[in-house]
Amino acid sequence: MKVLVISSSPRRAGNSAAMAQQAANGAEAAGHEVELLHLSDFVDGVLGDCRRCRDSHGRCSILDEYETLLVDHVVPADAVVIATPLHYYGMTSRLKAFFDRLFCYTSNSAPDGERVMAGLTGKRIGLLVSCEENYQGATLGLVTQFQELTRYNRQELAGVVVGVSNSRGEVKWDPANPLQRAYDLGERLFTTHVTDYRLDTPRSNRVWADHGVPAKPPVAGDEVVSVTSIQ
Repeated sequence: MKVLVISSSPRRAGNSAAMAQQAANGAEAAGHEVELLHLSDFVDGVLGDCRRCRDSHGRCSILDEYETLLVDHVVPADAVVIATPLHYYGMTSRLKAFFDRLFCYTSNSAPDGERVMAGLTGKRIGLLVSCEENYQGATLGLVTQFQELTRYNRQELAGVVVGVSNSRGEVKWDPANPLQRAYDLGERLFTTHVTDYRLDTPRSNRVWADHGVPAKPPVAGDEVVSVTSIQ
């Protein structure tokens, strides 16, 4: 499987970047094809007024590599792990711009809109967050936002890892061991049991069968999209 890991921190050797590297290592250990990218290499501009800023061919006129990232890296991936430091109780500004600018494609305004829409759905998503506070409410809004983003995009949120840290590299001292948990998330991206039941979801009364295998794996074509299983 193809796994894309995106580090969205402006600090390339920071704590969330260290978590991103560990997730990439875990995915590689599981035998997947892994690519780790820095968002700052691709995204500079924020969402403008698409009715005014498209060029004559309907493409975004913001002069950065956003479309390259989206079309050539995100769309082909089977799973995407996103790492971000907590910036004012949310994601980094570049990462927010990444999601905001999806609008041009999901509204089917961009020439590649249909291909991007088809490529966004069905992915497994992982979230890695470095945060100075161990107060769980500090990251609650960001986690909730990713739950809704993945739900809307018909994706599965396979796991969330929070590392308490601020000074560069000190995430390794967090006693909750977020580096190992990030590695485990990368390693188990496609085997983690993810469920999000609705009232009419067909299911047995067992979650686990023998040896930790889900008793009823997701069935292709179900109306239900599984998104929440926070580790």
